[in-house]
Amino acid sequence: MIIAFRCAVCGSSVDVDQPASWTCPSASVDDPFHLLEPVDDGSVDEVDRGETNPLIRYRRRSAWWAFARANGMSDADTVRLAASVGGAFRITPFGRHERISAALGVDVWAKDETNSVAGSHKARHLIGIMLHLRAAEELGLINSRPPLAISSCGNAALAAATIAASQRWPINVFVPTWMDPAFGSGLDALGAEVNRCERTSDAGDPAMSAFRRAVADGAVPFSVQGPANGWCLDTGRTIGWEIADALPADGLGSMYVQIGGGAFATCLGAGLGSSVPLVAVQAEGCAPFAAAMERADSMDEPERHWSEVMVPWSEPGSLADGILDDETYDWIGVRRAVLSSGGHCVVARESSIVAAAELVASTGPPTSPTGTAGLAGLMEDLTTGRCPSGPAAVVLSGVAR
Repeated sequence: MIIAFRCAVCGSSVDVDQPASWTCPSASVDDPFHLLEPVDDGSVDEVDRGETNPLIRYRRRSAWWAFARANGMSDADTVRLAASVGGAFRITPFGRHERISAALGVDVWAKDETNSVAGSHKARHLIGIMLHLRAAEELGLINSRPPLAISSCGNAALAAATIAASQRWPINVFVPTWMDPAFGSGLDALGAEVNRCERTSDAGDPAMSAFRRAVADGAVPFSVQGPANGWCLDTGRTIGWEIADALPADGLGSMYVQIGGGAFATCLGAGLGSSVPLVAVQAEGCAPFAAAMERADSMDEPERHWSEVMVPWSEPGSLADGILDDETYDWIGVRRAVLSSGGHCVVARESSIVAAAELVASTGPPTSPTGTAGLAGLMEDLTTGRCPSGPAAVVLSGVAR
């Protein structure tokens, strides 16, 4: 059972019963390099095997459930809450992808997230934050609805706006000026307040800067980046638990996962466990995590040297535009998962990124190039003769639009 959140950098701890415990208490504007992660007490948590909603099936493993129970909510009421807030969530398909396996000549299994809430895995991260908020609201621990805030112009923004709309919770989405107007119209239709942020003389992403100002003014960081809100690392783990429950008889040789901000890979690794090698895949046009892994290898306690390890990538670019985060914000969790499982990093050439997108486009399901980038990592390994020792798995996430 989850009992607390602990900072992976400084060791500060926050008990799980505390409301709105989004960030490390030691973090500040001058020292933002902190990361709260859920702490499990090691007990064996019962799983409702017959339940098709992962929020209910795995609730006893989740921080939102531990928070609600610690503050007096009954288990029956947590089930009711999960059904009310996250009733659209279902366990997504995972199985052998016959056509990709035939095309590549290796056994490939795929987890299909394209029909999940808002068409990608992003909602899995955000629903845990919303369950925490709604539980706190029902328990009388918060008495107002501060606006949610997110910096994104892709699947994360769509997932955030979808969940916010379902609960009638106000949300501000901060986006760059170059965002597709059609996508902005979709956010408008969901009731989100879209804020287009022009670049100024200040360094850095203007949308992220505006997001941080909104949070400083009292908005809830409705973010898929662990340093901004550690609670996004809670229900994101359900995807790993689902895969672990549906592994082939002989297990998996490798799990290939696309890396942008890193929360997805962190949660996948935490849910799947160390028995399956986790392969972190980035595009050659934006590979800050791979570079950070090399720097970290020469350091003791690299977590304490965050700004030296995780250096922003200059001029990111790739067809897989959803993983062009100039920093891998959750690099600590990804690195831990890669090392503990005996995995490795792959920097995929742009030709592999394109080939993976084309292969999935021809075989299905309809998936964005970002969501096929994990497959690009497998294809890259195959070209260099680094074949998995057993079935390889990928997650196809982000429906093609």
